[in-house]
Amino acid sequence: MQVLERPTEQEMGRVLTTAKLTNVFDQDRAKAGELQPREVRTVEVEGLVDTGATMLVLPGDVVQKLGVPLVREVTVTYANGGKAQRSIARGIVIEIQGRDAIVDAIVEPEAKTVLIGQVPLEVMDLIVDPKKATLGPRPESPDSPLIELY
Repeated sequence: MQVLERPTEQEMGRVLTTAKLTNVFDQDRAKAGELQPREVRTVEVEGLVDTGATMLVLPGDVVQKLGVPLVREVTVTYANGGKAQRSIARGIVIEIQGRDAIVDAIVEPEAKTVLIGQVPLEVMDLIVDPKKATLGPRPESPDSPLIELY
């Protein structure tokens, strides 16, 4: 196990994680015998966990590699108050630390960074510790997601 140095004040709160992204439609076709498992489009990325973002945000080139459909346009608001029209990509399986979720993603055509927002984190029941710069399961659900219904 690698010991990480304490983050600097500038790095505090910056949490990066490895995520596997898969085209759910390819995955379903492989299960039905219509595709070979090796033909399922999958991309492994390093993502920035962004608790200020609502959804998964993917660069255009990642969406293109996955081959998932764009289903509609939405208006997005940025932290600086700016707004823009962006596409929604449908049918992405995101897997982090052995937990997965099927989610839609906002497509940022020119972006270079994957942002992992609150929706996928909630579905996978993962929490962020910004002081330690870590991402992991809630203590109450170390083995599998615990979904609260109320």
